[in-house]
Amino acid sequence: MSIVTDQQARLALLLDRQDIIDCLTRFSRGMDRFDRALFLSAFHADAEIAAGDFVGGPGELYDWASAMHEAGQYATHHNLLNHTCDIDGDTAHTETYYLFAARNRDDSNWLAGGRYLDRLERRAGQWRIALRTNAIEWSGLAPTMPIPFADIPDIHANGVPSRSPADPSYTRPLRNVRRRNIPG
Repeated sequence: MSIVTDQQARLALLLDRQDIIDCLTRFSRGMDRFDRALFLSAFHADAEIAAGDFVGGPGELYDWASAMHEAGQYATHHNLLNHTCDIDGDTAHTETYYLFAARNRDDSNWLAGGRYLDRLERRAGQWRIALRTNAIEWSGLAPTMPIPFADIPDIHANGVPSRSPADPSYTRPLRNVRRRNIPG
């Protein structure tokens, strides 16, 4: 194999891996922002998901999980960590460690960790999850503290965190309207 051919193969692999990471990130962001379309874009319509006591399809998962999170938490963060990815043609098997963090409605903080085990398939040029299982490995409550900087008058001038597309992360172009301040 020539150097150019090897580099082209490696570049194709890197692009596939990036598309897969982007897919997994759409799942997390879609859930945390309650963005149904973004969440569903991470899955093929016929995907199977086994998560906790849920076993079903993507739309059903979104409806179940968003209702559960809305009832139980003010905010959730589905953080993606270590990631392995084995690609064979149009199929990929991944293991992605996660850290789930939530601010519960009773103001306690819930942390949980585990791994998403996914089979992704490239169909019509798009990598999406075809099968997901969830290995939940630990869970616990963290001590509650006040949310930092809540007393700063213009702390939300650039946008109020929201579990919707009204969240400032959707703002384009992103701007800062807060006044200059160097704490001393």
